[in-house]
Amino acid sequence: MKKLTLKFIGIGALFLIISCKTYTIPTESFREQMKNTNSSTMKDVKVNNPLTFGNISYSANNINRIVVEDKDGNKTYLNNSGSIEMRVTHKNGKKFHMYFDTVILENDTLKGGRSRFVQSLKRQIPMDSIAKIEVQDGGKKFNYQN
Repeated sequence: MKKLTLKFIGIGALFLIISCKTYTIPTESFREQMKNTNSSTMKDVKVNNPLTFGNISYSANNINRIVVEDKDGNKTYLNNSGSIEMRVTHKNGKKFHMYFDTVILENDTLKGGRSRFVQSLKRQIPMDSIAKIEVQDGGKKFNYQN
């Protein structure tokens, strides 16, 4: 029974990894795309809460879509949504996660939310310490309600 459970977990994790296509955003491209985002341009949004009934409210950036690159360097667009996750890698190798729709760029500092459920969990990262920016649609069922 235990082996069967571990196999199901392994297969599920494999499908999750394969199904989430990861894109990169070069830091200079990111700066250019985010130049008009700051705390004064944030909009209030509501997303459904996939774990319970009700909605989650928070402030989101004003980006509609972002230019990203696939693993072969081909540029494409990714529509911004509540399920877009962002992974920032520091030059020292540490990785940090945020939700892309909460990210803004102020005074050359990347600011963003780490959790939908605990709004006070925020991260601030100086742009000059960033080695790599990756985004992906995490497949979570966070859909805008307004």
